[in-house]
Amino acid sequence: MKMVFRWFGEGNDFIPLEYVKQIPGVEGLVWALHDIPAGEVWPLEKINEVKQQANRQGFHIDVVESVNIHEDIKLGLPTRDQYIDNYIKTIENLAKVGVKVICYNFMPVFDWVRTDLYKELEDGSTALFYENSKIVDIDPMELVDTISRNYDFTMPGWEPERLEYLSDLFEQYKEVSEEDLWNHLQYFLERIIPVAEKHDIKMAIHPDDPPFSVFGLPRIINSKENIQRVLDLIDSPYNGVTLCSGALGVKPDNDIAEMVRVFANRIPFAHIRNIKRYENGNFIETSHRTTDGSIDIHGIMKALYESGFTGYLRPDHGRHIWDEKCRPGYGLYDRALGSMYLWGIWDSLVSSGKETNNYVVNK
Repeated sequence: MKMVFRWFGEGNDFIPLEYVKQIPGVEGLVWALHDIPAGEVWPLEKINEVKQQANRQGFHIDVVESVNIHEDIKLGLPTRDQYIDNYIKTIENLAKVGVKVICYNFMPVFDWVRTDLYKELEDGSTALFYENSKIVDIDPMELVDTISRNYDFTMPGWEPERLEYLSDLFEQYKEVSEEDLWNHLQYFLERIIPVAEKHDIKMAIHPDDPPFSVFGLPRIINSKENIQRVLDLIDSPYNGVTLCSGALGVKPDNDIAEMVRVFANRIPFAHIRNIKRYENGNFIETSHRTTDGSIDIHGIMKALYESGFTGYLRPDHGRHIWDEKCRPGYGLYDRALGSMYLWGIWDSLVSSGKETNNYVVNK
């Protein structure tokens, strides 16, 4: 396992790399060029700037998260080929600095949806919260105002250039079924995966967050069966999945540990976070500790270990604790705690494995 940490870049993150460096076991940054609009080519000189910033602190930049896909590709419009060409050029540029994994998603309009960015938990910390009934009644533009209000940094999935045309996008997606979205994803992958293979970069699709339709938009990467379907679209080790426990864990019938064991050789990257589910469909993000939420984090880590996982893993969204001023879900403190919790599980599994092996040998 290679522990990495998401960082949004100089001038776009509250957390200096000097602080990230002090988290034991973190070897690389999960990064992106968040100021480049979806569909545009990532310039090599800007990519190299991030590489130099990371190198100064001893980090690699093997994993990129959020090379966002232009909506025209998801909509299947005639203009999609130009945007796919640009995506290919970005892959080629990322290969020049040694990138190994690109995490992306195929969610229409919104990359993720929450109704409250700072919902208070019983312990006084705050966290990202999803209130099911509010989504049913709220106008999407009202939610955009809530998410964007008084926020100075970029919010991946909520870029202004995308939200500016929100009403038009909703009209266009009225004509797009789930099956259409599958076809558009296949078209994209048929163009992209051969390029990824050539440059030894694994594409890892992120599950829908949350894993069901929101505002009537089609969503398709949300279950074991649908993950299998996307992997079958192009049967290549370079067509993989980002195993996200928080996104998939919203659906109680998603057995994430089982998914790990089934898809082990197609998981180059994992996001581990915990959530607490409520019977009314609400959920809130919690600490990473298994007993604080509804997801068996220990069981997922055990499945990764037993499957021989050697990919990249990061602590995903954390709470906002100790009065930290931070991005929603992306503070330093709780993610650092989460990282150490995950290492604790992993190290105990490694130690138990050694003890078992020694017992067998001595016997």
